Amino acid sequence: MESGTVERLRVRVRGRVQGVGFRPHVHAQAGRFGLTGWVLNDGEGVLLEGQGAATAAFLAALSAEAPPLARIDAVEAAACPLQPGERGFAIRHSRSEGPVATGVAPDAAVCPACLSELFDPADRRYRYPFLNCTHCGPRYTITRRLPYDRPQTAMAGFPLCPACATEYADPADRRFHAQPTACPDCGPRLSHPPEAILADLRAGRIVAVKGLGGFHLACDAGNAGTVERLRRVKQRNGKPFAVMVANAASAARVVHLDAGERALLEGVARPIVLLRRRDDAPALAPGIAPGLAWLGVLLPYTPIHHLIFHEAAGRPVGTAWMEQPQPLALVMTSANPGGEPLAIGNAEARERLAGIADTVVDHDRPILVRADDSVVRWLAGAPAFLRRGRGHVPEPIKLARAVPPLLAVGGHLKATVCVTRGDEAFLSQHIGDLDNVATLDFLEETVAHLLHVLGVEPVAVAHDRHPEFQSTRFAERTGLPTVAVQHHHAHVAAVLAEHRVEGPALGLALDGFGLGFGTDGRSESWGGEMLLVDGGHVERLGHLARLAQPGGDLAARQPWRMAAAALVRMGRGDEILPRLGAHGPAEGVRRMIEGGVNAPPTSSCGRWFDAACGLLGVRPAAGFEGEAPMVLESLVRRPQIAPGAWRIVDGVLDPTPLLERLLSVADAVEGAELFHGTLTAALIDWALPPLRERGLRRIALSGGCLMNGVLAQGLAEGFAAAGIEALLPRKAPANDGGLSLGQAWVASFGW
Repeated sequence: MESGTVERLRVRVRGRVQGVGFRPHVHAQAGRFGLTGWVLNDGEGVLLEGQGAATAAFLAALSAEAPPLARIDAVEAAACPLQPGERGFAIRHSRSEGPVATGVAPDAAVCPACLSELFDPADRRYRYPFLNCTHCGPRYTITRRLPYDRPQTAMAGFPLCPACATEYADPADRRFHAQPTACPDCGPRLSHPPEAILADLRAGRIVAVKGLGGFHLACDAGNAGTVERLRRVKQRNGKPFAVMVANAASAARVVHLDAGERALLEGVARPIVLLRRRDDAPALAPGIAPGLAWLGVLLPYTPIHHLIFHEAAGRPVGTAWMEQPQPLALVMTSANPGGEPLAIGNAEARERLAGIADTVVDHDRPILVRADDSVVRWLAGAPAFLRRGRGHVPEPIKLARAVPPLLAVGGHLKATVCVTRGDEAFLSQHIGDLDNVATLDFLEETVAHLLHVLGVEPVAVAHDRHPEFQSTRFAERTGLPTVAVQHHHAHVAAVLAEHRVEGPALGLALDGFGLGFGTDGRSESWGGEMLLVDGGHVERLGHLARLAQPGGDLAARQPWRMAAAALVRMGRGDEILPRLGAHGPAEGVRRMIEGGVNAPPTSSCGRWFDAACGLLGVRPAAGFEGEAPMVLESLVRRPQIAPGAWRIVDGVLDPTPLLERLLSVADAVEGAELFHGTLTAALIDWALPPLRERGLRRIALSGGCLMNGVLAQGLAEGFAAAGIEALLPRKAPANDGGLSLGQAWVASFGW
């Protein structure tokens, strides 16, 4: 202990400091430095008083040696009167009065200490499917309200046995005040033993397994017949499945894995990580990710997952086997039939998954919050979200300034909601496409829970300008003042918000569709926009040349139609039938385009991608929007540039010459590389003059097309070479999953 003047400090610690072992940490540091006093949880975080001669060292250790799941945003200390005769340091009961200003931690993967117990035959939690401690386990998905205490979680119905109660009350124990702690004598129970689950998987059955934020549908990733059956009964179309393997060593046999990607894969959030397949990978069922060079891979994050792989490995003692490659690979996909929300209840799963799952593996610990797995990829030197969910929600995004309490409800596809509190924005988990009643119910459920758990009463609600979106209608039903935000303004604003940029900024919003408005006020289909954004104000400086979209939304799933539109634009409409006639009613589509009937013009970058796919014969008809461009990206190894294969006139970027070049390439690979490289160069050439004219040194890039790794990487590198910093979406998805963040940021300038 340091010597010095005895003083007493009252300390407020803000951040993610509940449910992560922070009070035991404070208690331990107080003992280490000889302090007396107390600590408790309340609505603002952790409050404590400490008295002694080493308070400076104590304060430094609070942050420097914080528990692994803690995130400290602020430590505020002030002197207070000494308490003569005080003895010891107490952990007091939580206080719940006053406004809530803290948060709950995201769910975390099983920690190494718990894994050691899980596979130690001498431990009382050996092979127990629900072990956890203050360093790991469920958090957000089992939390009903704050402060985070056991009676306010899904563990309220599981009284602690004497052994667990002793650990829970011992400040020196890893499970001191670990709210979800349990053991075989007092905790939740699994409906099927791991050996039965593995037997079903090996027999080619589809097994629904209850996880942290919902059920997964699992099957043997090497069984082509079962994978195809899962795709069919889940109505998955061509969308790829994620694959779970035992560890990073197993993943490295299937995909390329650099240091950054491995860190993502093994991190406590355990997201699905998009990784490039190895050419020499062990065989997986071809139906997992048909035609794609990228595979979504995740590692086990619950004890149940680990036990399945442990069973497959022959029940080895200890954890050494977890460092060795294991042959078992499992498809692990969300149990949400027909695009509906995840199943979370036991009876609900048996009802909704009937006809899909052969076996339903459940347990008696309730899931209180639905949350899909997060999906990330390593992009231009750093991680980027493709979908934000379990393991990251409700981690806040820090803003440049404090803003009023606001609610934003996103768009129609890939919906999320956002709630602001002070200088933090809380982006919800992925909700989904708002085209069915169940997902609309999930939207309302998510809004209610997020507002409740954060203690926020919003003063306004922001939404997309599209009047027919269900999210817009929901916003109007709240009775709050509403703020309509143009779709692409929100895309750019989301990037500016997370990078804490205020003031004028140039942005490129490149996506599939968003409602825009022409100079005459009429609605238009936008999606390739150059915008000047200054807080709540936006100015459209330019856009991609318009292509006809024959059949309207149908063209997004039939890229050959966009190829036909491109041929007409080239003045080569007579080539539609010979080139594209095998894919559909070519002559009828030609008449639609040339006659302007049910062929609305669009500046969408996504539709230019579709046109390239159609001309190159890459998925002329797709199972879902974006499938063809994903396959096109997979063909690229080294992007190539065709100089001069674009035109820029009065702020309009026209890639038509590029598509003409694609008509004479040797194969789809050459075409994919030429398209990606040239479009990237064209976008940079388009944006540099307005950047320089305004003296701007950075550009915000967003929209669903920025989930294309080749495009994002190329733009980042190209702008950097020109002395411009490219701001990419990192903490919120580039696609419509990030809209609600941008809407909230735009709305904040008017309140």
